[in-house]
This record gives sequence, C-alpha cells and structure tokens, in this order.
Amino acid sequence: MRFDIITVLPGLLESPFAHSILQRAQKKGLAEIVVHNLRDYSTHKQKSVDDYPYGGGSGMVMGIEPFASCIEKLRKEREYDELIFLTPDGETLKQTIANELSSKKNIILLCGHYKGIDQRIRDLFVTREISIGDYVLSGGELPAAVLVDAIVRLLPGVLNDETSALSDSFQGELLDAPVYTRPADWNGHKVPDILLSGHEAKIAEWRYDQALERTRIRRPDLLK
Repeated sequence: MRFDIITVLPGLLESPFAHSILQRAQKKGLAEIVVHNLRDYSTHKQKSVDDYPYGGGSGMVMGIEPFASCIEKLRKEREYDELIFLTPDGETLKQTIANELSSKKNIILLCGHYKGIDQRIRDLFVTREISIGDYVLSGGELPAAVLVDAIVRLLPGVLNDETSALSDSFQGELLDAPVYTRPADWNGHKVPDILLSGHEAKIAEWRYDQALERTRIRRPDLLK
C-alpha cells in the first residue's frame, strides 16, 4: 500500500514513520510512505505557497497552484483510490474508516497549514475529508501520521500477531477489555483468577463482559 503525503513541513513527518510498526511495515515492503515538499511545486521565487485571502480577514491561505501541480504529477505516475484532506471539519476518524481504507492501494494525503487551503482544491481534487477530533492543530501533518498509523497496522503481515488488530478497541463497537501480564501477584494486586484458569470459553466470556461494562461506563454512545 502506498501513501503520498503533500506537506509544506516534511520534517514534521520524519520521526513518526521511522520507528516501530510503521518502520517495520516499510522494511517488509508492505507499506510505502512518500512525503512531498509542497514548496518544490511553487513557481514563486521565494517558494511561497500561501497568499492573503480574498475578501480580507486574518491569516494566510494555501494556494491551489502548488497542490494542483503536485497532484497532477502523481496522477500521471499511478491511479489513486482516495485523495484525502486532513481537516477539523471532515468526518471524524473511526475504526471503521481505517478498516475501509486499509483495503485501498494508493492514497494521497493533503496537509493544510496556516488559515487553510483554497476551497477549489477541496472541490476539484479531494475525494474525502477526515478529522481526528473536534479541535484545531497547527497543520495536517500530525493527523496524517495518525491516519497512516491507524491504517498500516491493519495490513496483513504488519503485526507479528495477525489477530491483534482484530481485538482492538472499537473493532467490535466496544472498548477493549482490561489486559494483564506477569507477575500474577504484584504487592497483593492480583490478576483475575479467570485469566489464569486456561478455560478459553470462560475467558472469552469474561473479556466480552468486561468490554461491555467498560464501554457502558466510558463510551455509552457506542452502545446506541
């Protein structure tokens, strides 16, 4: 699976993709993550990619021309399943969206900055708009990293335990049950006996009950 990320600050994305699961996925050839510097597509002498907004107002707006040039270049090289803009007013990222996108082959991610991007970019090129929450960040780079991480970990062969991602919170519309590891008794705080019983059916039932109760307390909206 390939991700092409268009950003004015490529340095912000170096670390997230250079470690842990994302690094391993790339080394295995399961994911390809390519970051494009939007300034490379600017025709201005100073390589600027923004300008004052029409109609006045505060802040600067990212222009259509650099984005269009980069997108058109990429589209000549391969077909893309989605062109996603990371924005606070997009649909909120959920596990079901990550599941759906993990079946795609090529995705372009646009990272906004400053006051925003020219609306024509959204109208003409963007196929989907995604938000990672009801708050505003300085740019779309961190949301892009979050989205890529959520998708890549679902790709077959990325995780050492193939069933791990299937039991994550939100996969079954429930939060995950509590988990424990050794020691079984730490200063009098013990692991629930059922988890030490070896009875798979009863353990599964306990985990479901715990997940249901945790969801009822913390995220009752999911049960609706």
